[in-house]
Amino acid sequence: MTRKAGGADGDGLTAWFTDRRAQALSGHPAAVDAVLVQPRPGTAPDRLAAHLERAVKGAAHSPRVHTGGGRGAIEEPALANAKEMLIVLGGSFGGIATAVAAFTTAGTVALSVGQRGREVALLRAIGATPRQIRRSVAAEALLVAPLAGAAGLPPGYALARWWFGQLEEKGAIPGPVELSVSWIPLVVAVGAGLLTSLLAGLMAARRPARFPPGRALGEAAVERLRPGVIRTVLGVAALAGGIVMTGVAASASGDDAANAALGVVMLFMLAVALLGPLIARLCAWLIGLPLRAGPAPAHLASANIRANARRLASAITPIVLAMAFASTLVFMHTSEDHAGARQRRAGIVADQVISAPDGLPAGTAARAASVPGVAASVGLLRTGVLVPVGSGDGRWMRPASVQGVSGSGRDLVAVQDLDVRQGRLDALGPGRVAVDALLAKAAHARVGHRLVLHLPDGTKISPTVVAIYGRGLGIAELTLPRAALIGHVTSSFDSDVLVRDAGGADRKAVAAALGRIGEDATDGDGYAAAQDEDRKLNAWANIVMAGVLGGFAVVAAANTLVMTVLDRRRELSTLRLIGTTRRQVLGMVRWEALLVATAGIALGTAIALATLVPMTRGLTGEGPYAPPLVYAGFAGTAVALGLAATALPARVALRRAKP
Repeated sequence: MTRKAGGADGDGLTAWFTDRRAQALSGHPAAVDAVLVQPRPGTAPDRLAAHLERAVKGAAHSPRVHTGGGRGAIEEPALANAKEMLIVLGGSFGGIATAVAAFTTAGTVALSVGQRGREVALLRAIGATPRQIRRSVAAEALLVAPLAGAAGLPPGYALARWWFGQLEEKGAIPGPVELSVSWIPLVVAVGAGLLTSLLAGLMAARRPARFPPGRALGEAAVERLRPGVIRTVLGVAALAGGIVMTGVAASASGDDAANAALGVVMLFMLAVALLGPLIARLCAWLIGLPLRAGPAPAHLASANIRANARRLASAITPIVLAMAFASTLVFMHTSEDHAGARQRRAGIVADQVISAPDGLPAGTAARAASVPGVAASVGLLRTGVLVPVGSGDGRWMRPASVQGVSGSGRDLVAVQDLDVRQGRLDALGPGRVAVDALLAKAAHARVGHRLVLHLPDGTKISPTVVAIYGRGLGIAELTLPRAALIGHVTSSFDSDVLVRDAGGADRKAVAAALGRIGEDATDGDGYAAAQDEDRKLNAWANIVMAGVLGGFAVVAAANTLVMTVLDRRRELSTLRLIGTTRRQVLGMVRWEALLVATAGIALGTAIALATLVPMTRGLTGEGPYAPPLVYAGFAGTAVALGLAATALPARVALRRAKP
């Protein structure tokens, strides 16, 4: 039997060693990672696998037998991790992108059909039946939606290739993984767009199509003041559901709060879409108060918006969508990064840190402790475990970061300030664990009680909780003795060694001596800064997601604003005929755009806060952190979009509107 050692970036085998040498290098000489079995000639692999399953049944650690394609994940564990990461990333992005696309598509189609109310009324007047009207709208959706969906497939494929390439460059995906495009998601994407367009068009055409011809002409001449009963009831239900989910998220912790908060933004967005006319009329009244005291264009804008709340609602909804989703996705990570960075900088009190990308040689902590001028040296073995959280039938396995520390709890206190809130860290030892406060709350752990943990190799242990601390997000959620992890991880080499200088020691001399031990020796601030850089890379995927989803909403907002302005050509011509100057008309349009942008920014910010406050309190124990410049960029983009998407089509419309 031989053992594999190495393997860079998923490129496979790099070196082979004898059994004795491999045991010395592995870090867990009493165990092996896998046993390769070759069947005899004539023995079917499935039959041999069944025999092996019976042979290892009931053995320690419950070993499993893998055949066929399942062997790849054992030979290269990074492949299994990449598969899980891509499934989670694709599922979350796909779900949110589908929701955003459905909102924007439905809004655009409904606005288009609504703007043709006069045309529908004329068709009814010349004898068209309600069924014929609905069939006409459905035929247009069936004709346009597949073409639009097909046109979006090449850009989507290009974006997928770019995103996949970026993940490869950042090391999130190993080399053997290749981008594979299946026909299933392409058909689902086109089908979802078609179904959304069809339903939105039929719903928008339902009311004008059922009116008698004479009434249809009257209804098309003026805007309906009250929204439909069904729409209002559904909107109020979505609003109430969002409020309830906000309370649930606020009372939860950790990932439970994050999962509940994601439902908050969806419910509030649905409420805004359904109750749009009522919300728009309220916004027009509130924001229009100062406009009525302003110049003539501002007064015109205020009166016009109050009289056309439905048009305002169509313009506000995509801006709300863009602000809510972009703020939630981006500020969730800025809040987590801000809290984690602050905890790391406050928690690492070591004077020197020795680290190496591929782990430190065995005995590095002991060698560092023997350097003159060193008072304490603690090695850190970093890995992850699974912790059962929740209560009752809702319990599930939550991954948690863990650090295995060498030395005593007193040595750990000398190099890390974990902000202990209950218990004592110096009581840390065999069979004992210290837990972060947020994880302890989720797992219902208390000092003196046992906490069930599943180690990386599946071993189940139940150490006693001796301390609960508050800086787990920035350092580690669990702290165990290093001996509890050795033999249960693939590589048992320390990732870092934290060193505390003795009083009066020459720091430069100590740093020089430690630099000869490890590949990288720095102080506590430099170590925290390096960890911050790693977290920035981890947040990259979600920032890209926010950019893509924000792009969807921006396109929808621009499209909606242009459609609303071009639909007002007759109105703008009338204003010019009664003596309104071109400058006054353009001023009115600009004031309307500012009102729309302000209302969209305010509503989107409110939805984002309702989502972020419980989410960040559950994940970090603190409120959300929104960098002022980033938020100003979001708001400025919304204002610039509103002005550009209204001023340009208004100028085009005014060219034909001469007094």
